[in-house]
Amino acid sequence: MTRGRRRVIDTSHHFCPNPDCTYRGWVGWGNLRANGHPNGGPWRQLLCVVCRRSFLETLGTLFYGKRTSGELIVRVIACLAEGLGIRGTARVFEVAPNTVLQWLVEAAEQLQAFSQHFLHDVRVRQVQLDELFALLSAVKAGEVSEAEAIERLERSPQWVWVAMDPESKLVLAIDVGNRTLAMAQRVIHHVAQVLPPTVPRSF
Repeated sequence: MTRGRRRVIDTSHHFCPNPDCTYRGWVGWGNLRANGHPNGGPWRQLLCVVCRRSFLETLGTLFYGKRTSGELIVRVIACLAEGLGIRGTARVFEVAPNTVLQWLVEAAEQLQAFSQHFLHDVRVRQVQLDELFALLSAVKAGEVSEAEAIERLERSPQWVWVAMDPESKLVLAIDVGNRTLAMAQRVIHHVAQVLPPTVPRSF
């Protein structure tokens, strides 16, 4: 016989994604229940008791639909963030270079969505602008093959524009493009969008 209180799974940070559900998009309303692990997988299924629709807790994240462990994906992205190339990372973790590239593209998309939602009304005393380079958008659009992208990324041939607060190290804007005046102006415009509207602009 099982004794003690039944374990309660915290679902307050999730919301129902069903567009026809009246609770769609609302968190902490108590309409979600843990519903086991489908097919013995690592990710939990959640059930909305209002619309009776189920979804995996990883919906909308980098881990959704992946059979690979989340720990491995995080380690691969961390390795790339430390500066190791795509082929080197693939050799270390014994995965295909194309897989590493795909995870990198998806991680970039998640970061962009997160930044657009949370980064606004930022108060800083100064902003520093610098340039680097990347190919992720070209790969996603099909303009560059995965094999070509991997080769070019290994050589770091393109510019990535970054604007950051030198005190907190917070990245205020990041964009990819040519090293031109028009591109610099676009990055400045992105920075202006995340600053409070009352902050005087002097670039």
